[in-house]
Parts: sequence; structure tokens; C-alpha cells
Amino acid sequence: MEKDFYSNTFFSDNERYADIINAFGCDGEPFIKGKDLQELDTRTYLGRQWGGRQKSRWKRSVYRDLLRKSPFGVNFAIIGIENQEEIDYALPLRVMCYDAGEYERQAAQIRKHTRKHRKGLSPGEYLYGFRKTSRLSPTITFVLYYGEKEWDGPKELHEILSFRDIPESLRKKISNYSVQIIDIRKLKDTDMLKSDVKQVFDFIRFSKDKKKLKELMEEDENYAFLDEEAYEMVVNYVGEEEMFRFRMKNKYRKDGKVNMCQGLREWMEDERNEGREEGREEGREEGKTLGESRVNRLNQLLIEVGRIDDIIKAASAPNYQKQLFDEFNI
Repeated sequence: MEKDFYSNTFFSDNERYADIINAFGCDGEPFIKGKDLQELDTRTYLGRQWGGRQKSRWKRSVYRDLLRKSPFGVNFAIIGIENQEEIDYALPLRVMCYDAGEYERQAAQIRKHTRKHRKGLSPGEYLYGFRKTSRLSPTITFVLYYGEKEWDGPKELHEILSFRDIPESLRKKISNYSVQIIDIRKLKDTDMLKSDVKQVFDFIRFSKDKKKLKELMEEDENYAFLDEEAYEMVVNYVGEEEMFRFRMKNKYRKDGKVNMCQGLREWMEDERNEGREEGREEGREEGKTLGESRVNRLNQLLIEVGRIDDIIKAASAPNYQKQLFDEFNI
């Protein structure tokens, strides 16, 4: 829930939202400006069901992450963003329901208007509340996937349908539904992004490559200083170990920006210190094991020659034990 909060907060900024639409929906063409986006209610009705003691009819609703109305010339599109960290193997069904719910919301508004202005309606238009000329706004949902595991879930409805023994002729007539999944960690490049979404996605993409992160921050100030919303996205999605370390860098906040360079330097220094300490610990363990092996060998030789008293004496006299090591060339 914490990650959902930060990702929804980050993309609630319409400039970032527009960046996602232009980059992944319009092949990098700057069709949309953030100021033109209109926020919509994220509650989606999935139909009516019967329930309750009175067996009354109630609406089943769910909340999606983010939803915007986006102008394209004289037309509009309804564009949603879903933030996803775990793989949902029923995702095509969920997204299809989101989009179908949005179409149903639009259709309900059209029905209300049509029946209010009923003059000239044909019987079918009046009965169903939908004119021959009525049109819905296109709807699409982009799923931003941040997980470390490569997405191996379905990307279209057909992948979760069982077509066993279904003839090919019928299968081809069964409607499919594709899902637009953006696997952040697998992006080949982020050059199509023009806002700080680029820096956030790159931090996530290269979270295991500290050398690459260091290069990015040295070459581009946009990586070196992130605003706090972008910083929160980074620390929540780069990974558990890295998140803990970046959380310790709160002292590098200033004027609404976070100095990522200094944080990374300390992060890398911490890891070097840990590596040296692990090396020393391994050396101590290796020395302890080697010492035990020498003592066992010495005791074995002393037993073979019947010098049991020397074993007892060496146990409490390190100098005498050393003499025995030399004597038996151990």
C-alpha cells in the first residue's frame, strides 16, 4: 500500500502523466500537454448484483489507480495508469473490466441524455438509450510493471482462456483483449521520456549497477538532484536492500531536492566497508579452522608415539605447543 501511495502521488502530476501517454501511447510524439489533462473518478462499476437481506440490487465497484481524460484535437481518449509490482496472472481480465466499466459509465451518460431528449428517436434508440450516431471515447490502460522478476504473465485475454477441443474456426471468432504492459526494468532506453519519469525509471532499471548510476549522475544533473516525489519513487522501487540504504540519506534533502550523488557515494562506501569486514571475518574463520587442523594433527602424532602427557601439557602451554609443532614439522 505504501508503494501504491507514492506511485499514485508521483503520477498524479499531469506533466508526468502526459509523458507516459506521449512516450508509450504515441511513440514519443508530444501530442499531449499536462495542462490539458482532466482528472476522472477512479471508481469503476463492474455491473449490478443481487445481495443483502432484502435481496436488493447493488452496484459492484472497484478503484483503479489513476484515470485521465485526454484531448486529441476535437476528440478525447480516456487513459488509465495502473502501477504493478507483482505479476497478476489474471491481469487481462482485470484491465478489460476496468475499460469495460469506463465504457459503461460513458454509455450511462449517453442513455440519460438520449431519453431526456427523446424527440425523433427510433423505437430501438429509445429502448436502449443509444442513438445511431452516439459514440464512446476510446479507453486504454497502461500497466507500469516495476517487479524484478521478468513479466511472464499473460498479455492478452486469449492466454487465460482454455481452448482445449475448441475448433480453430470458432476460436478465431472469440474476441481477444490485449494489455499494454510496460516492464520498467526491461526497457531498452528511456529517451522518449521528457520529464523526471526518465530519471526515476533509469534508477529502477540500473538499481543493481551502481557504476552506471554514478556515471549518469556525473554526466547529467537531472539524475544528481531529484525532487522529493521522484526520490520517494526511487527508494520504494529500486529493491529492498537498496531502499533501506537510500532511506538513510534523508539528511541530503534541501530545497525540495535530494542529493543522490552524496547518497550513492555513502552507499558504495558502506558496501566497500562491509566487504572488507566480511573479508576479515572470513580470514579469521579460515585461520581458526587451520589452527584446529594443526592441533588435531599434532595430537594424533603424539598419541601414535605414546606421549599422552605432552598433549595435556600443550593444551595449557602455548609456547610448549609451538615447540611440538616445530618438532613434528607441522
